[in-house]
Order: sequence, then structure tokens, then C-alpha cells
Amino acid sequence: MPPATTRPTADRIADVALAAFGTRGFEATSLDAIAGELGMTKQAVLYWFPSKVALLEAVIERSADELREALEAALARSPQGLGRFDAVMRTVFRFAVRRPQLLGLVREAGRLGPEVAADIGTRLEPLVDRAVGLLAAEMAAGTIRKADPRLTLLFLYATVVGVATEAEAVRAVGLTPGPTTLARMRRELFTFVRAAVGLSGVSVEVPAPRSSTSYPN
Repeated sequence: MPPATTRPTADRIADVALAAFGTRGFEATSLDAIAGELGMTKQAVLYWFPSKVALLEAVIERSADELREALEAALARSPQGLGRFDAVMRTVFRFAVRRPQLLGLVREAGRLGPEVAADIGTRLEPLVDRAVGLLAAEMAAGTIRKADPRLTLLFLYATVVGVATEAEAVRAVGLTPGPTTLARMRRELFTFVRAAVGLSGVSVEVPAPRSSTSYPN
């Protein structure tokens, strides 16, 4: 990513808004606070986004597109069948660790009312439908155990995101958040998930994370 000073102003505003909305929450974040973090005035923010709601809508659109593009790229590079299963897990796990604000925004949407939640749902619906279709195909082929594919997707998502983002839970069980723990947790998580869907006898290949990768604070 290029330095913030060289990025378009609208993108810089959206980045700061995403971090604020996804961590502090929409209601607790003011346009003044966003402007202050950027070293600009509230009026300058309003020049690009006429209201806080308009800024939220733009952040939702960009965030959904970012996640969609990452998943589409991962699926395109992966072989058919279980390779795609692993690709989705890796991508969601990576997003949860490196961009927790994005997934925090998804959680925040549920507290902002049905319209906002429906907006995110509509943008992510094609991805959800594709993931459900992949799970259903593997179930039909007998690769993984048969179950409700939508519930299976929900459980997989909650498990992967929870392990990747709950640093306090990691500390509570006596582990120290950091790159080494992250690599260990990812290996065990993927083994656990594969066993949960009936793949306990299949080996898991989990690339080592970069040394700078760690749990979010």
C-alpha cells in the first residue's frame, strides 16, 4: 500500500473511518474525531462525504468489495474441491488478523439497524451463496460429512474469526499472543475445523505467517 500522503483523500478518510467504526463503533465516532486523525477539518471530510451515514455506506461498500476481491482471488488460485475449502479458511483468517476492523464493521452492522445490516448482507450475499455451494458440492461428493451447508458456513466463520481475533481469550488460557502463538493456533485451528467437517484423516498445509503478523490488540 502506498504511503497515506500519496493516497486519494477519499480513500484516506474511508480507511480512518473503517478503523473507527470497526473498533469504537459508529455511534461513538464523530466526524470531528475522524477529521482530527487525518489532520483536516470536519468540513473537508464533508466535502467528500456529505454525512456520517454516507461515509458509513462508502466504508461498507469498500470493505465488502475488499473481502470479496480477496476471496475471489484465493478461489481462483486454488484447485477444485478441498483446495478451495482451505483457501477460504486462510483468507478469512488472514483478514481477521490483519484487518480486524473490517470484520468488526460486520459485527457493528447488526447494532445499527436492519437497513445497514441488510446493506452488508446484500453485498456479501454472492460470496455467501458461493461458499454454501462449495460446501454443498463437497457434501454431495462425500468429501465432508452431510449437514446444513449454511449452518456449517456460519459455524466455520464464527470459529475461524473468533480464534483469530480474541486475543484476551488466548491470554486467558495461558498463551502469549504473538507470531509464534498465531502460527501454532492456525495449524491447530485448521486441523480442528477439518475434523469437525469429517476431514480428520486429511493432512493440512498451513503456510507460516510473516514474522510481523500478530494478534490484534
